[in-house]
Amino acid sequence: MWTSYVINLAPNVERMRNSARQLEAQGLPWRRIDAVNGWELSEDEIARVYDARANARRGKYPLVPAEIGCYLSHIEAWRAIAASDQPGGFIFEDDFAANGTLGPVLRALVEDEPRDWDMVKLFSFDANPRIHASRPLGRDFRIVVPDKVPTCLIGYGLRREAAAHLASRALPFFRPVDEDQKFFWETGLRVALVLPPPIEVGDQQAETGTIGNARRAATAGRSRLRQGLHGALYQLRYRVLLRWHRWRGTGLNR
Repeated sequence: MWTSYVINLAPNVERMRNSARQLEAQGLPWRRIDAVNGWELSEDEIARVYDARANARRGKYPLVPAEIGCYLSHIEAWRAIAASDQPGGFIFEDDFAANGTLGPVLRALVEDEPRDWDMVKLFSFDANPRIHASRPLGRDFRIVVPDKVPTCLIGYGLRREAAAHLASRALPFFRPVDEDQKFFWETGLRVALVLPPPIEVGDQQAETGTIGNARRAATAGRSRLRQGLHGALYQLRYRVLLRWHRWRGTGLNR
């Protein structure tokens, strides 16, 4: 069985306990990844990993320290999988909520033979995404190729080679880590999704606050019109690129 890596900031003790309880209840081996607290990074440390110029040109909005720490934490998880002797691993943020199917789904993914995916998402906010390809995963689930890669990275699987590839190309970054995965033509990964999802977003309470709260605080007082126009142009560019690469068949599992 592949190891599940749980990204957790040290102050969020209750989140870690809850994550451990859920995984152990389904007999899943796990390891904690000590998350990076972006608020504790110096300006020099941030400058080494975050490309502010590329963000200004191609990002949706400037990253807050919490998002930078989140990206660095996922890189640590990728490196852990890449350095392991297992063919892959599963990564969870510590606010996931599992249903009783998580164990069977993860075991089915470990045994999945077509090997036509590099990353597999375990959750999507869109309950009925547009799908390009679909096949059974065990008796009760499907593994699908969604038109749009789900943004949320609350839980996903990675093959070892894919983890090594992501870790090697990640720095410096200019988008949030979950947003980056939507641009599959840049990562080069074949991204799949399990339906129905075996996890959902759990309790958002945290001792360290949340990225959403940090984002709202950072954008307070900014021109809504300017930010809205910038966001609309960003989304338009993404949709055009998505349609182009889907038309070309980029990232479609064959």
